[in-house]
Amino acid sequence: MTTERKLFGTDGIRGVANDYPMTPEVALQLGKAVARSFRNGRAPRVVIGKDTRLSGYLFENAITAGLLAGGATVFLVGPLPTPAVAHITKSFAADAGIMITASHNPAGHNGIKLFDGQGFKLPDEQEARIERMMLESLGKRGGGSDAIGKARRIDDARGRYIEFVKSTVGNASLTGLTVVLDCANGAAYSVAPTIFRELGAEVIALNDSPDGENINKGCGALHPEVVRDAVLKERADIGIALDGDADRVVLVDERGAILDGDQLLAIAALDLQRDGRLERRTVVGTDYTNRGLDATLAPAGISVIRVRNGDRYVVEELRKRGCNLGGEQTGHIIFLDHAPGGDGTLVALQILRIMRAQEKPLSELAGALQRWPQEVRSIDVAEKRPLAELPEVGAAIAEGERLLGKEGRILVRYSGTERKARIMVEAKQEGPIAGILERISGAFRAEGL
Repeated sequence: MTTERKLFGTDGIRGVANDYPMTPEVALQLGKAVARSFRNGRAPRVVIGKDTRLSGYLFENAITAGLLAGGATVFLVGPLPTPAVAHITKSFAADAGIMITASHNPAGHNGIKLFDGQGFKLPDEQEARIERMMLESLGKRGGGSDAIGKARRIDDARGRYIEFVKSTVGNASLTGLTVVLDCANGAAYSVAPTIFRELGAEVIALNDSPDGENINKGCGALHPEVVRDAVLKERADIGIALDGDADRVVLVDERGAILDGDQLLAIAALDLQRDGRLERRTVVGTDYTNRGLDATLAPAGISVIRVRNGDRYVVEELRKRGCNLGGEQTGHIIFLDHAPGGDGTLVALQILRIMRAQEKPLSELAGALQRWPQEVRSIDVAEKRPLAELPEVGAAIAEGERLLGKEGRILVRYSGTERKARIMVEAKQEGPIAGILERISGAFRAEGL
């Protein structure tokens, strides 16, 4: 293992399974480092969950071995959504939680996310310390047979999570509603359909038969058109598309319109404010959050704060400011009163509760957001050179900003998990967006990327 490569990205460690850094050797060292990091004078207790990828077996066993070598007690919950692992971690008064998932990425990839004892993702600084421990522990002796921990399976983890999610809406009845649910052949394949059915909804489940290799394949939150077509065919009230680890959601209304996270934030914020439950009268979004959300919420006395992209940074800002609602355009929505991070199933259930309480179809609720025209383009790059070292790109951005003035904005950044540059252009009027996107895209090509 080389020291010049950073293991942790914007959402844990990710990569192609069985290729550095997602190798069993790295996973073993991670387990040892987590055991050391959370020891605090006694043997730490750690929960491990995974999604439905075939390589989950490999990493589950390797991480468990590392934890046991460090004297930890390990609770194995098997395939469950990321938010379920966070919930079980807190419920068990564990010291840490580990989720093995590559979220929305293809089946051949995998990743590892870490949580603290309250189910929150670890801050960058703590991940950096764990990474240093991993590198330092290579070649070191273990603690002998007296230091070996133990592991056991938690057979009722699925049921615990199901009951928790239903409780967030007071087990409100969904009788009479038809729900199309795309489980992405991922971690929510067994729990999500059960939750909606137990509350009385008629559930049409799609892609709920994982085989280890079909997670996210032409389905789920990355392909909401699958749910849209089914909603229109079945005349359903709502379509729900989860991603591989079910921490985010894309919804489809009864007319077949695809809703993003900004629309869900608008619906939730107005509902919470109406009931006097929106803390600080503030919603936390990201740099990608549409300017239309500000205009929509301002008449209700609600402010929008933006942080850098990434649901973990949204959560950090919520906690710092004492707020309780935030999220990303991609569908990571955080109801902090209920969960320490995004939970696609919980969010969909909250929207259904609002539909029932206000006796309005989803299309009418979503119509509250008057968005600004916005377009995001992804470009493959061979390397992620600092933008400051790309004069052609800098000039194209400056020219675009001059054209937009105060009537729009441009955001250019590299993906935290892929070799891609993402260009976002937003304007009050759609006219200049396409031209600006093409100029900046061309500038990347001119730089040889």
